[in-house]
Amino acid sequence: MIDRFVDPAYADHNPPPFQQGNDREAVRGAFEYALKAFSDFQHEVVAQYADGDTVITRILARGRHTGDFMGVPATNKDVSMEGIAIHRVADGKVVEHWAQVDAINLLMQIGALPPLG
Repeated sequence: MIDRFVDPAYADHNPPPFQQGNDREAVRGAFEYALKAFSDFQHEVVAQYADGDTVITRILARGRHTGDFMGVPATNKDVSMEGIAIHRVADGKVVEHWAQVDAINLLMQIGALPPLG
């Protein structure tokens, strides 16, 4: 799916900390890594807005932590993470990406960080 929907000249302006680089191959690696760490992985589009070549999406991701993630062994906990993604699309492919995700909350859910408060 990466080859089908992500342009070879893709640029990721806010890659996640476990992604090695900001190009299309780095995105492929990040998805492979995440899918090994989280089974039953799914993205839900909560809201979406498009204007010209720009698409803004509020996303809710869910899964079960069944593999090592950023040095944290599997907890078998159901986890979720919310975020906002902005994509620029050209000729039917994503060419640029910006995002902000609630990674702190995800890390708290798997025990990598203590709860707030």
